[in-house]
Amino acid sequence: MSHRNLLTFVSLAACVYAAPAKSDRVDFDRQIRPIFSDKCFACHGPDEKKRMANLRLDEKDGGAYQRITPGDPAHSKLVERISAEKPGRRMPPPGSGLSLTKNQIDLIVKWIEQGAEWKTHWAYVPPKRPDAPAVSNPGWVRNPIDAFVLARLDQEGLKPAPEADRITLLRRVTFDLTGLPPTPSDIDAFLSDKSADAYEKVVDRLLASPRYGERMAMP
Repeated sequence: MSHRNLLTFVSLAACVYAAPAKSDRVDFDRQIRPIFSDKCFACHGPDEKKRMANLRLDEKDGGAYQRITPGDPAHSKLVERISAEKPGRRMPPPGSGLSLTKNQIDLIVKWIEQGAEWKTHWAYVPPKRPDAPAVSNPGWVRNPIDAFVLARLDQEGLKPAPEADRITLLRRVTFDLTGLPPTPSDIDAFLSDKSADAYEKVVDRLLASPRYGERMAMP
């Protein structure tokens, strides 16, 4: 990992991965499943002793598609029941103490309009390494993490800051990992090390130091 990645990876990578491309498409896992879980699972979830109408909304083959017409919410039994005006027909039933907001109903309707795609829960989907994104300045990239950082900077219309000098880099990483400044001998050793992995060796040394453990234990 290059020196500019180590101190920025946690914050910037979080921003990169938490910023999906803007889209009007409803995501079942992030937007629909939470509604079903909060409002419907009490009567239509995994507990067979409490399950009503032989309907499960916690799994794809639980009967949901018998009440949904993908692409046609007007002919979907599910939409008819969650938007019914008469309390006796409405789901969730008033006696349950649960209810759907207009926005939640509209979201379900939109999901059905878009084809009612059902996704496997993210916890059961094997992780897949994403391809590195295209960036404005490929020469700046030293490893795949750099590409994601630069892609986010491009998205925000920002440019990378100039690379710091070696003493500044050493001070930053030493303070960050141990809470202490580098000693004069640490500085001399780093400046005299001309190898390509000089910075990585400093990081390894600091991570192996008891001071690193003390720093991490402080919170």
